[in-house]
Amino acid sequence: MPDTGFPRADVENDFLRARRRQSLARLAQWLRRGPDDVNLILPFDEVVAALGMRGERRLGLQTIRLDTIVGTLDSGRDFDRRFRPTSGRVRERWERLALAQRRGEPIPPIDVYRIGDLHFVQDGHHRVSIAIATGATTIEAYVTENLTVVPAAGIRRRGDLLVKDYERLFRARVPLPDQAYAKIAFSDPWLYAELGEAIEAWGCRCMQDNRRFMDRAEIARRWFADEYQPVVRMLRGADMIGSRTEAEAYMRIAAERYRLIRTHEWNDEIIERLRRKVR
Repeated sequence: MPDTGFPRADVENDFLRARRRQSLARLAQWLRRGPDDVNLILPFDEVVAALGMRGERRLGLQTIRLDTIVGTLDSGRDFDRRFRPTSGRVRERWERLALAQRRGEPIPPIDVYRIGDLHFVQDGHHRVSIAIATGATTIEAYVTENLTVVPAAGIRRRGDLLVKDYERLFRARVPLPDQAYAKIAFSDPWLYAELGEAIEAWGCRCMQDNRRFMDRAEIARRWFADEYQPVVRMLRGADMIGSRTEAEAYMRIAAERYRLIRTHEWNDEIIERLRRKVR
């Protein structure tokens, strides 16, 4: 909708349009029977709790993309994931700031925390909402970067935090290099717990065979090199990965191996027997 030339009327229209978009997005999500949390703003404290805090550093003033701002440090629910107003409660302040901006008054940068490629607003929620509503793509922000144990990649909604939380616990139980963790991915968070149990059981068998103690780091290292990577290579050669991740394929076949063949060993003959039985 083009501007009317009357700033006060234009900011009122901008706010009402943003509210309509929020209501329509919520209705569309309901009609699609999609996850009910996809449009909810991400709470910073829950994200940090799931990923695990390692430290933080101030990066100063930067220009950031508005589409990377997905969360808040505030406990309120005045805005959705795209910073559209969820009620008329913020209307007065929203329109007052938008009017000041249209009149050319200086607007201070916002304050955000960064986790990976995602940003969480500490101060400036209304300014972000106004910028998005008026078609801006970037905004000036003072950025503080948070370093986490688990990467933030793949977080699209609050439900994804459960997967990240289990992944963080898995990393505490199974210490591996980042390159190895990048190869172990599950969509079902419980599989991280099951894999952790399986690696610990593998480590116990390995210590019994070698008749010596190994700490978690050595067990994890030997499991990845002597068990996981060779098995994944055999599964790829036998075309048994399919549409799953390699870790999901490993877990499925490892469970079927003992149930069907009663062995913890791996070789090409066992892979072939499993392929016939599974299929």
